[in-house]
Amino acid sequence: MIQIIHVILKFKKVLILGLILLFSSFFVNAQESSETLFSKGNTAYNESDYSKAVKFYEQIIENGQHSAELYYNLGNAYYRLSQVAESIYFFEKAKLLAPENQDIQINSSFANNMTIDAIEPLPQSQLVQIKNKIFEFLSVDSWSKITLGFLWIFAVLLLVYFFVQTVSLKRNFFFLSIVCLFLFIGSFSVTFSKNADLKQNQYAILFSKQIDTWSEPNQQGDLLFTLHVGTKVQVLDSLAEWKKIRIANGSEGWLRNASLRNLN
Repeated sequence: MIQIIHVILKFKKVLILGLILLFSSFFVNAQESSETLFSKGNTAYNESDYSKAVKFYEQIIENGQHSAELYYNLGNAYYRLSQVAESIYFFEKAKLLAPENQDIQINSSFANNMTIDAIEPLPQSQLVQIKNKIFEFLSVDSWSKITLGFLWIFAVLLLVYFFVQTVSLKRNFFFLSIVCLFLFIGSFSVTFSKNADLKQNQYAILFSKQIDTWSEPNQQGDLLFTLHVGTKVQVLDSLAEWKKIRIANGSEGWLRNASLRNLN
């Protein structure tokens, strides 16, 4: 009986080890596959075969891999193909992951210049401008990492403060720990606010070639304005086949059966 139990335990260990190795190999192969596809996409792009490059890049997304660099390359490839909505969409996705990247910002502005709708954004107060600059300085993930970093530094400094015997050193470590605490609170506030803002405000890119905007979710209302492909909108509400949207200049209206791709 004891021997049987030993055999079963041994078999379980071998089985667990085999599963770990199997999953590890799947992960490595998937990573290598994504890297290979990315390299092939770059090669196709450099050879001016932009449609082929798009296929390779989108296969990576289908594999569940996402990155600012991948979205940026897709935006560039679609820009070369003169596909406005797709180009703007992927540049906007890239900006969400790497808002501090100047190349993404510049190429995104080039893509937006291809749109028909010239919409002047609403003027912003200085406070809102400062808030937006802070939000756009880094992505949510980067702000989260900074927040955790300040928390760890605060904990280490406070721990050293309790163990150090010299009065001057205790005072210095206490002061530094308080500074780190305030920095932690500040970065946590930014992270929390930006994350809440992303969840609350849903943005999308319009893929419909041309669509009318109505004052009500029916065509009995007033026709307000017409939007074209590539325009970025904020989705406020939905009712059956209707979507209530707001554009950059603050104008609002309802779209019927609009082809929209969400960014958030």
